[in-house]
Amino acid sequence: MRIPVNSINGWHPMSLGLSSDPMFRCDEETSLSSTGEATEVELSKKLIVLLSGGLDSTTLLYFLHAHHQVVGSLSFDYGSKHNHRELPMAAYHCERLGLEHTVISMNFINDYFQSDLLQSGGAIPEGHYAAQNMKQTVVPARNAIMLSIAAGFAQSQGAEAIAYGAHTGDHAIYRDCREEFLRPMAEALREGTESAIELLRPFVTMDKAAIVKQGSALGVDYAQTWSCYKGELLHCGRCGTCVERKEAFLLAGVADPTSYQK
Repeated sequence: MRIPVNSINGWHPMSLGLSSDPMFRCDEETSLSSTGEATEVELSKKLIVLLSGGLDSTTLLYFLHAHHQVVGSLSFDYGSKHNHRELPMAAYHCERLGLEHTVISMNFINDYFQSDLLQSGGAIPEGHYAAQNMKQTVVPARNAIMLSIAAGFAQSQGAEAIAYGAHTGDHAIYRDCREEFLRPMAEALREGTESAIELLRPFVTMDKAAIVKQGSALGVDYAQTWSCYKGELLHCGRCGTCVERKEAFLLAGVADPTSYQK
């Protein structure tokens, strides 16, 4: 089934800041006119959504659940300091939507990889999300590993595509959230799986404020999402992800339901 983009609850990619090379696609599925106007998009894919329990992936889950056939969600427990705070949030939203939620353990990352995001690493840095000290939270090749596992899982579940919530705020620090990585990764997954699994990344040209606006319109309960890398009882309000979360709600003009330490 093909549906005009501008009929999806009035939503249009350009209204959320998507570029003339939009990523609301399974790479070929978005049709553009010679003027760059989006015309139609394929909305019948069977999807597995990568779901951390954070703000971006939770919004992605609700957005795609409204417009695609989401056949399940996939989370990873890889030993981050905040996994134990995120994963219950992911489970909550899957139960709310009546979706299967699978968690794959990847303890080897915490055991053998170096990053302050991990339980085996140092203290989480504080400051702005785009600051250079946030590079301490990079987990080497994390997304390459997760996307590869997700593609194999999707094929095994009879899905046609995987979807993941990278956005422009990730690009400054995390190389594996950029199109320079995601475009060839999408090609590799498509060519490397018997069922040609596709990689959707509809938020990759959007900022976090636009994602919050989209989620608010969809009725996402953001109180039931987790961002803080420290993984304490409350969001610390000082680490890069907390600063970005606060900023996103402020710029979106949406009330922030988060309880912060500061």
